[in-house]
Amino acid sequence: MIFNPSLSKLIVMDRLVHGIAADATIRVMAAITTETVREAVRRHQTSPTTTCALGRALTGTLLLGASLKDFDRLTLKIDGDGPLEGLMTEAVIGGKVRGYVKNPAAEVERKPGGELNVPGIIGKGMIHVIREAGFDIGLRKEPYIGSVEIGSGEVAEDLANYLLKSEQIPSAVLLGEKLMKEEPFVLCSGGVMVQMLPGFDENHAVMIEDSVLHAPSISQVIAEGATPEELLSMTLGLIDYQILGETPVSFECGCSLERAKGLIASLGTDEIRAMIVEDKGAAMTCGFCNERYDFSEGDLVEMLP
Repeated sequence: MIFNPSLSKLIVMDRLVHGIAADATIRVMAAITTETVREAVRRHQTSPTTTCALGRALTGTLLLGASLKDFDRLTLKIDGDGPLEGLMTEAVIGGKVRGYVKNPAAEVERKPGGELNVPGIIGKGMIHVIREAGFDIGLRKEPYIGSVEIGSGEVAEDLANYLLKSEQIPSAVLLGEKLMKEEPFVLCSGGVMVQMLPGFDENHAVMIEDSVLHAPSISQVIAEGATPEELLSMTLGLIDYQILGETPVSFECGCSLERAKGLIASLGTDEIRAMIVEDKGAAMTCGFCNERYDFSEGDLVEMLP
């Protein structure tokens, strides 16, 4: 949906809060991710519907990562047969997230009601969640990979379905955004994730379901200036909660000139010589952040043994 920015009271600081509710039988996370998604759009120049798909995946990955203790990096892969051709998002400890889509310019017709058709652009396929630990200190362990079929194609619903089927965690996931016609295109973005833990009261699950059913759209609430705490209050209704911590979040990639140089050097002497003779240089572009690294002939000569 394209939105009139004059109607909003936008919160500009991106942050995520996490906590517990109902005597620690419910885990809660909420985030405002407006600037984070704006940066992704700036880097990848995504179409409106692609922006919604990528933005929701970025927010969902941050929320899911905040619910885990035994990971350093969490990756969400959506391999669908729609025009998007798939997407990948990755969060690390500290609120940093990055991501890309295979076809940034992909677009589809809107739904009959005029809403952007995220399920149509994603298509059918599989969702994979990959948890890794120890990679940042050189003690990388075997990753845990959970996979489920894409259900509705709505990212929030499919993440809840993943948590139920792969992790056996009943959950509620709300993700949303509003777009503008002018730059920076993303008016607001954010989401909520609520997970029912062992021993939870079924009555609480019913209360949360009722709260979500009767609440205004999450995108509208965020556009009106809601904080992560207010998103949790809206979702939990009468259930009290306790915030255990908060984290600033941002779109940030781990690529660098040195890493790009190392990748080229790893191609071997023959390949580097061919770049010098045939191309008079080389360039690498990071898929996650679209940052380009250029190397001159002299740079390539220095890489030769």
